[in-house]
Formats: sequence, structure tokens, C-alpha cells
Amino acid sequence: MSDQATSSLAPVDLAQVKQVLETALLTAQEPLPVSELRRLFADELGAEPLRKLLEELREEWSGRGVELVSVASGWRFQAKPELQSFLDRMNPQKPPRYSRAVMETLAIIAYRQPVTRGDIEDIRGVTVSSPIIKTLEGRGWIEVVGHREVPGRPELFGTTRQFLDDLGLRSLEELPPLEDLGSLVDQQAEP
Repeated sequence: MSDQATSSLAPVDLAQVKQVLETALLTAQEPLPVSELRRLFADELGAEPLRKLLEELREEWSGRGVELVSVASGWRFQAKPELQSFLDRMNPQKPPRYSRAVMETLAIIAYRQPVTRGDIEDIRGVTVSSPIIKTLEGRGWIEVVGHREVPGRPELFGTTRQFLDDLGLRSLEELPPLEDLGSLVDQQAEP
């Protein structure tokens, strides 16, 4: 056996690496971060070369009905938005609709985080009921991210990676203008 074959620096078969990445991403239930994808190759492939290969894969899939996207939690394949209405015919359940109070609360948390319940109440001008917070926590869109250092130490709420993933965003900086948030959530919400 040659030294090259036994060396950990042996040439990488890029076609096979892409095939492994493609398979892992197509079969994953959740987005996969680069750190997880590196484990497929025993961490012998660096993060930057892996990102370049992911970008190549994204380009290779660009003309198809499925696209490779990067979201807050990692990389995933998903149906192109313009084709989603066809897929919805197979599963005609309607996505959950959220009340105005839930959407206002979510918007305040998303755009002003971290915020306390009191902050939300000051902005909305009404009491925030526990079911509203429970709905958003149950959906996995908000979580307690700390406590304000004032008497009573109220909980500070922030959005989660799940919130960004469900909206197809990588970071909070990609949030749309506030007035468009409701339509984006309705469009992306799953049953």
C-alpha cells in the first residue's frame, strides 16, 4: 500500500464528497450545520472547502424544483416557494393561523429582543396573556434568553433558531420590514 493511500492527506474525491453531502442533506429531518457535515468526513475536510462545495451543490440544483438553502441552523433542501402550492394539494391541511395578539407579540419580540412581558405590554398597550406566550414557545419560535437585573428579575424573551429556520432566514438581519412579517409567517408556517 502506498504512503499516499494511508495518509490522512490523501486526495479527496470531490464527486464522492458532493454525493455524500447531497445524500445527508436530502435525508436529514432538520437543517445540518457545517460542523455536523464535517463529521461525515471525520473532520478531515475544513469548513471553508465544505462551504464552497455546498455552494457548488446549490448551483447544481438551481434549475430543479428543490433548492439547497442556508438557514440559521444549517443547510437543508426544500421545495422552491413557487412550487409549494402544488405540494400543498397532497396535504391539504391549512397551516395554523395566529391571532393578531400572537402576531403582534411575536413581532415585538423579533424586532426588539430581548424583551420582558412588561416591555411587550408597554408597546401593545394591553396585558399579554399566558396562552400567547405558550403558543409562541410551543411553536418553538421564542424562548427565555435571560432575566432583567431589576427587582423581580423578569424573564427576557428572544426568538429561536427554529423561528429563523421556519422563515427561511439565516439571521435576524434578514427579517423583512415589520409590516411584512405577518404575511411571511403565514406563507412559511407548517401545519
